[in-house]
This record gives sequence, structure tokens and C-alpha cells, in this order.
Amino acid sequence: MKRNILLIEPNYKNKFPPVALMKLSTYHKNLGDNVVFYKGDIKDFIIDRIADKCIAKLYEIDKTIFWQSKKDSIFTYIKTRKSCYLEDIALSDMDSWIIAENWIKYYKDYFWNKQYLHHPEWDRIFVTTLFTFYCDITAKTINELKGLVKPDGLFMVGGVLATLQPDELEAATGIKPYRGLLNHPGDLDEGDMQIIDELPLDYTILDEIEYKYPMSNAYYGYLTRGCIRHCAFCAVPTLEPRYEDYIPLRERIEQVDRLCGPQQNLLLMDNNVMASQSFDQIIQEIVDCGFGKGATYVVPDQLEIAIRNLREGVNDRAYMRKTQALLLEYYRSVEKKPEGKDVFEALYNHHAFKFITTTKEELLAAYSEIEPIYRKRKVIRRVHQRLVDFNQGVDARLFTPHMAEQFGRIAISPLRVAFDHIEIKETYLNAIRMSAKNGIKNFSNYLLYNFNDKPIDLYQRMEINVNLCDELDVNIYSFPMKYHPLYGDHSHDRDYIGKHWNTKYVRAVQAILNCTKGMIGRGTQYFYKAFGKDEKEYMTLLEMPDTFIIYRFFFEWLDSKNHPCSMGHWVDAINALSDSEWEALCSIIHKNEFSSWDGVETSSEKVNHALSFYRNLRNDISEKTGKLYILKKEFNALSKQELEYIKNSHIVLRRLS
Repeated sequence: MKRNILLIEPNYKNKFPPVALMKLSTYHKNLGDNVVFYKGDIKDFIIDRIADKCIAKLYEIDKTIFWQSKKDSIFTYIKTRKSCYLEDIALSDMDSWIIAENWIKYYKDYFWNKQYLHHPEWDRIFVTTLFTFYCDITAKTINELKGLVKPDGLFMVGGVLATLQPDELEAATGIKPYRGLLNHPGDLDEGDMQIIDELPLDYTILDEIEYKYPMSNAYYGYLTRGCIRHCAFCAVPTLEPRYEDYIPLRERIEQVDRLCGPQQNLLLMDNNVMASQSFDQIIQEIVDCGFGKGATYVVPDQLEIAIRNLREGVNDRAYMRKTQALLLEYYRSVEKKPEGKDVFEALYNHHAFKFITTTKEELLAAYSEIEPIYRKRKVIRRVHQRLVDFNQGVDARLFTPHMAEQFGRIAISPLRVAFDHIEIKETYLNAIRMSAKNGIKNFSNYLLYNFNDKPIDLYQRMEINVNLCDELDVNIYSFPMKYHPLYGDHSHDRDYIGKHWNTKYVRAVQAILNCTKGMIGRGTQYFYKAFGKDEKEYMTLLEMPDTFIIYRFFFEWLDSKNHPCSMGHWVDAINALSDSEWEALCSIIHKNEFSSWDGVETSSEKVNHALSFYRNLRNDISEKTGKLYILKKEFNALSKQELEYIKNSHIVLRRLS
């Protein structure tokens, strides 16, 4: 007997698709079960299912009306209870309109009275979890869902948060989470020999939802599991406690090709691939799968693939959505051309301008009318470079000349080399230099800060990277990553402050990164302007008012106006302080509590004057009634030459004693 399986990812933002749910989809489809994947507002999901029930009932009343075209209004009426949407359905045009209207009202009440909880449709519900600071939204999702599973069904919560903080999650939801991986036969069904963690991913479910993952058009997977390290800041030893040396890749890629067409990139989520004794075999398999150095990719016809899979019933929910989106995309490309009128009529006549108002049969009929036009289009199949990305990074401490040479054989870009603390400086330098020698040009890394490091350590690691770019003629993109504890206080928020840091320094780094779009790339001049020309200037920038950091060039320009809010006046106020007055100022600003500034004062007039610069001046800049609004407009009108002079100068900060 087929079971109904619901896979849920909570509605947080994330780059990568839920790999575990994609494996669970494969598992249950192999068993012949019905599988649905959803990410979004749970209330909307419930209403959508109820609207489908309502439409099925309306077809029983009158089969001559295409009720699906009215689903948008039915859905909105159930959700809002506003009679105007009931009027939009135009029930008065049918003979048995009173019966139809009563049923629509019935399903509206069915939702609002939560009668659906008395008729659960799911045999199993699986909820994946991610970071601990998503605990609140995850718990809310679980609590909204747990009444939807049948009394004898299975409700399973797994993933990162579930494994790291099972007790906290159980206390918030009443559901006991599953910890770890599903990596043994019979984990879900006794006697079944499938190992879920080793199954191919079901990529089709990603097209069932509106949410689009930024890291798309890629094969996802692992070639190893676990890590030989036990870093105190890392969750991997808990999530994947056993190191697996090699997991074959080719069969999984071939299955994706057959079903979804070739993907451009290979995104591997191994936590320490270089620790594998099968490293050479892994590299060779990557090459054999079409990702050797210089490998290219031609985008396949996505609409043809979608239509084929829709006709074959591969995943109607997914390929209906994808087909409708691709048909609409094609219409927009020809809208102003002669053929645009015919494409419009086909979509309009088959209610295909909205996914919610059409059906599989109508979409296929619309395509049949559009196909002769679509086939005549001039197609330019552009060739793209393929890329390999070990997204979790590789271990600088394991590099050898041979391994660097092996990395040079594949289309790796960027090579992410971990640089978590300054103590591995020489090891890190050797890893980058060996890799560059083997032709690797693009690098990236996350620079952990706010852990056991000191603020100056972050500057030193960033400076090393920008200097390496010039030395080796490579590109290194650094992404400073603030540490968040996995357990205890602040594991559910982002407010943790490391023992060598303070709130002001953390916010200052984030303010600078806001201006650099979160990363530091090539260019020493740009780096030294953003983070300071030396370590002393960097530490000064960390003390600078956040508004001055965000609008740095503007406040430096104000110095030419001798404006009392200028950068120069702040520098003068700091220089005027004695050592004890400076300590008094720091004791206040390091707490960074200026969001509701009410004129914090001390017994020192000079300290009070310095404190006045730490008011949030953003409203003064952005609002027309603000004191700095007119000056900001004048600044915005400066010529490129004038702006370049300000950006490239360090004149104001050099005045610091």
C-alpha cells in the first residue's frame, strides 16, 4: 500500500538544498510511496491542500466548469474569509451555484476550525534542521506540522540542530529528534536493505517549491564523510563521528543526467577530503565524471526535459511548476515578436499564466500549440566552464606537492583552504603556494573570528591573503565568519562575544564587511582603505562610530567643510583624551549600546564630547529633515576624480596621535 510522505524544510534562507530530504525522497519513491516536498509558509501549504479538496468536490457537482482556473480565488477566500473573493469565483453563472457556494464555505470553515487535524493525510513527515540560531523558526514549523501525521504514523526531525541540541528541540516541540545519519539498512523500515545516506539525490523535488536555492545547476554530494580533526568550534565530529574514506560518485551523476539533464558544476560537501587514503582515486573519478581541468558544459533544453518528465509522470508536482515557469519565460522572450500573439493565446486559453490555475493536461496542451513555434527559434547553445567546489574547505595541514598537483588536474574554482587561526600561517602559505604552482588561480576561505582569536589576528590573516594575490598573481576571496557557539548561551541567537572581543569590535567588523559585500578580494589599496593601512589604524577603525564606518567617505569629506560631525573632529576629540579618559570612553563604547541614544554622559566634558559622535546619525543623513541630508546630496554629486581622492587617502586617520 502506498504511503503519503511529506518532506519539510523550515522557511529559513539557505544556499544549499536539503540533501537529506532528497535522499529520503529517493528512498520512499523506490518503495512506491507518494512523496511531497515543501518549503514555505505552513499555513499556505495546508490551505492549498484544502483548496484541492474543495475543487475535487466542485467537480463532483459540475464537471462542465474548469474549476482549477478558479483555484486562486478559492485559495484566497479560504485564507482571508473575504466575500469579494467568493464573488470572483462567479458561481451565479451555474445552475447549482448555491450547492457550490456552500461547499466552498464549508472548506473555508474546515480550515479556520482546524477540522483538518481530525483527518490527517500523512503517514510520515520528515523535517530537516539546520543551524542552531534557526531554532525558533524550526520549532514553530514542527509545532504547526505535528498534528498532520496519522496517529500511527512517523514524525521524524533530523539534521544539524536535531543532532546538536536534541533536548532543547524536544522541550520546544514535544518531538524527540533523530540524531546522526541514516546510514544503516533498516533505519526506517525493518528488513529494507537500502542505506539511505548512500542513495542518489532526488533533484526533482527542488522544482516542487517556489524557493530557489542560490547554489543551483550543480551536482551535490559527498565523496567522503566525517573529519579526522576535532576542532572545538566545529559540529562535524558530532554530526559525522565516523570517517568514511570513499563514497563512489559516478552512478549518482549518471542518474541525475538521465532524469534532469547534465548539471554545470560539481559541489562537494566533504568535510575533509584530503584525509582520505583514496584521495587519488577520488580525483580520478572527478575527472572521469567530466570535471577535469578545462571541462566545459552546454546548457540543455530545460523545457524539453520538463515536458518529457511531465509526460512520463516523473514528478507531476515538480514538472508542472517547472513547465509553467519555462513556458512563461519563453513567452516573455517573444512577447513583442510576431509569434508572441500565438504564444499568448495558447497560455491564456489553457489558464497557464498562473501555476495555481492550470493542470498537467492544460500545460501539455498549451505546449502542443506552442511547440511548432518553439522549434523554429534560433538557438545559441553557449559553452560554459565547469567548476568543482569542495564547499566546506580543504585542510591546509594535509597539503603535499602531490596533493596540490592532483587538485590541479580538476576544474576546481575556487579552492577553499581553511585559515581558521593565525597559528597555521606557514602551513597555509605553503598550501596556497603549492596550489598556485600547479595552475590553480582562484581561492577562497572563511576566516573564523570571535572564537579564541584576538581582533588583530583577523587583520593579519586578511592582509596575508591580499599580499598573496599580488605575490602569486592569484585571486583569493576571504569571507570573515563570526563564530557562534553550538551549545549553551547564545547558541540560538547571534549575540555571542568571544573572550578577546567586545560588541563594538564585532559590530565594526560587520559594518566594514557590509561595505565590502561580506568579502575581501584582490587589491591591497582597497583593503588598506577598508581595514586600515596597518594594525594600529585597523584597531582605530574598530573604535570608530559605526555610522562613520558605513558612510566613511562622506564623513571624511565633511572634514573639508570643517563640519562638527566630520571624521576629523572625531579624531580631534579622541586625541584630546588622557589615558584614563580613553579607558572611560572605551568602557562605554565597547558595549555598543547606542541604538536608543539618550545622551549618555560621564563626569568628564571631553569624554562626553567624544561620546556625542557615537549617536546613530543615519536618520540625519537619509531623512529630508535630517541635519546632514543636504550635505549628503552634495557629496553624492561629487565627480569620480574627487571621490577617488577621498577613497585613496588616509589623511584624516593619520592625524591620530
